[in-house]
Amino acid sequence: MRSARLDATDWRILRELQADGRITNVDLARKVGISAPPCLRRVRALEEAGIIKGFTAILNDKALGFDVTAFAMVGLHSQAEADLIAFEERARSSPIVRDCYMLSGEIDFL
Repeated sequence: MRSARLDATDWRILRELQADGRITNVDLARKVGISAPPCLRRVRALEEAGIIKGFTAILNDKALGFDVTAFAMVGLHSQAEADLIAFEERARSSPIVRDCYMLSGEIDFL
């Protein structure tokens, strides 16, 4: 995807949406200093350009019983593609794994 050219208003829209993804278009427009119709057009254009990928809920880890966040460094015995894929699938299927990153170097995954 080509790098998008965003103006100051686009950046203000993105900042406000990151702070509150459920904000109404009218409130968003008021906060960024434009009227509602162009604000909605800009949000839709940002979505169509792939800059806004979607809206998500931020979960409360403690309310879900996750009192501790731990990072595990995982080194596999084999870096064959099949083994890497198998590990990724296992990590995806685990309900307690929130994020998993493939690394280069001595450690294969974090």
